[in-house]
Amino acid sequence: MVLTTASKGRGDSGEDDENADHYLNSTFASRYVREAVPKWRMPKKTIPKDAAFQFINDELMLDGTPRLNLASFVTTWMEPECDKLIMASINKNYVDMDEYPVTTEIQNRCVNMIAHLFNAPTGDTEAAIGVGTVGSSEAIMLAGLAFKRKWQQKRKAEGKPFDKPNIVTGANVQVCWEKFARYFEVELKEVKLKEGYYVMDPEKAVEMVDENTICVAAILGSTLTGEFEDVKKVNELLTLKNKETGWDTPIHVDAASGGFVAPFLYPEIEWDFRLPLVKSINVSGHKYGLVYAGIGWVVWRDKEDLPEDLIFHINYLGSDQPTFTLNFSKGSSQIIAQYYQFIRLGFEGYKNIMENCMATAKILQNRLEKTGHFDIVSKDIGVPVVAFSLKDSSKYTVFNIADSLRRFGWIVPAYTMPADAEHIAVLRVVIREDFSRSLVERLISDILKVLKDLDDLPTTSATPINTDTAIKKKTDRQIEEEVTGHWKRFVKERKTGAC
Repeated sequence: MVLTTASKGRGDSGEDDENADHYLNSTFASRYVREAVPKWRMPKKTIPKDAAFQFINDELMLDGTPRLNLASFVTTWMEPECDKLIMASINKNYVDMDEYPVTTEIQNRCVNMIAHLFNAPTGDTEAAIGVGTVGSSEAIMLAGLAFKRKWQQKRKAEGKPFDKPNIVTGANVQVCWEKFARYFEVELKEVKLKEGYYVMDPEKAVEMVDENTICVAAILGSTLTGEFEDVKKVNELLTLKNKETGWDTPIHVDAASGGFVAPFLYPEIEWDFRLPLVKSINVSGHKYGLVYAGIGWVVWRDKEDLPEDLIFHINYLGSDQPTFTLNFSKGSSQIIAQYYQFIRLGFEGYKNIMENCMATAKILQNRLEKTGHFDIVSKDIGVPVVAFSLKDSSKYTVFNIADSLRRFGWIVPAYTMPADAEHIAVLRVVIREDFSRSLVERLISDILKVLKDLDDLPTTSATPINTDTAIKKKTDRQIEEEVTGHWKRFVKERKTGAC
């Protein structure tokens, strides 16, 4: 949802006055209609379909190019055959399970495929427990609600207070965790970061666990650097603490970015249902699941981990239908697109794509290092992301670079790290399937042009001469802290969650 302020334009659009910016005007639409269209109120009259298309198409030209949007993990390209399936099913409401039984069956197949990919203890003839969602945000909300309800039920049975639940996470969590905590009244206990270590520290996380902790949330693929958190270490330490205290605090893995990377590139890393305390996992189909925006998944270890009283049963659509989602109506097209990718690519196809993405990320990393201007912040093991910081921020910052790259069409985000590493500012490039080696070379070429232009700018500061007071030269760290502090304050009110 977007909150916006609309001007008080008039309902009709034929007037030409000082409020002309309240209307839409299109050069090519004048072939069909001469009247402008009001921006903030519904027009009184109809217009030709060609004109409506042209009005909107002309405005959308000013959007960024999706394939040059290196800020987003979200898929921006699919095969034409899948596009056709999406359009063929775009008018199907998934919630009408009785009317669209094949679509329901396809979703169940996807849930089972994902559960087996994550090593759920589900037999070949058993149905896995999970559901398709509108992205990982909804998936996290559902998983969090399940943990909260399980914890509350246990506390009630023990006659103990159940009004102060909390979740332990790292400060690097995506904003959807903050949303869950605020919307559903759960305290978010964050493990602070430090320079050089930008993921949750397992030991500090387990130290923060108390009797009110409903789960520890570990991230497989940090939004900031793409790094995997050590879920196995969390499982080991939490197992010991549970044994000492008599608690049974579980783990949820937020695998939004890494869930469709780790099984294909790092099968030896234990992060999923192979670890006994991992009770649920979410993953974004619209990230490295290779589907357009609008699909996520959450799966549980077994039926006991999803409280039955959270599942609603309805029969007014034709038969008894269980539902566990925050929303009701939902499009079917992304579910069908996910199934297409699963059967089209198979394990081999996903493995090839992820290997290629990582190889591209390595090339970009090497090119950036060769410029001599950057330090690589991201790690070799993780999702295909290259995060990098400036070695010298005394003359310009990563924010200046991000802004200058816009003129070449590139959308490369610059941001500061969370507490307690706010003085570190980085740029981040997400490598998706449609980001080719030739685009890497073009990006590096444009970065070099930007660096040269910024280097050639005249200095804005000069050192005073013949002063009575000794002036100490600021260190690079002090300069960077001042600059990033300024930008952090500047973007604070414009902060949005990255997908």
